[in-house]
Amino acid sequence: MQDLVMAAIAARSKAHAPYSKFFVGAAMRDEHGHVHAGCNIENAAYPQGWCAEPSAISHLIMSGGMRITEVVVMGNGNTLCTPCGGCRQKIREFASGDVKIHCCTEQGQLIRTFTLDELLPASFGPENLK
Repeated sequence: MQDLVMAAIAARSKAHAPYSKFFVGAAMRDEHGHVHAGCNIENAAYPQGWCAEPSAISHLIMSGGMRITEVVVMGNGNTLCTPCGGCRQKIREFASGDVKIHCCTEQGQLIRTFTLDELLPASFGPENLK
C-alpha cells in the first residue's frame, strides 16, 4: 500500500484548490499492478471542477487499465476523507464491492479502511445493465 500512499501524497501536492483550500490526492492500483494518481482541480465556475478519484480513473483508463483493485484517498490534515457519492459510483464502474479504499492523513498515515460495498451498499453497476 505504501506505493499508493506515496502516489496520493504526490498527487495531492499538485491539487488546484484555490477556492476551498481542500487539497485531495487519490491513487489507484489497476489489475496489472500499476499505480495511477489524481488530484482535485477546482474551477471558478462551480461545479465545473473535478475530484481526485475521477482524475486517477482517467489516468488508469488512458494507461490501459480496466479494473481498480485498491484505492488510497487523502484530504487535509488528519480528517477522514472518503470519496464523495459521485466518486463512489465512478469507482464502482471499475471495481468490485470488496475493493479496499484506504483513507489516510495528508502525511500518509492510515485512518481507516473501507470496502467499496461499505461505502456504496446495494450499488448499481455494469452487471445491472446486462
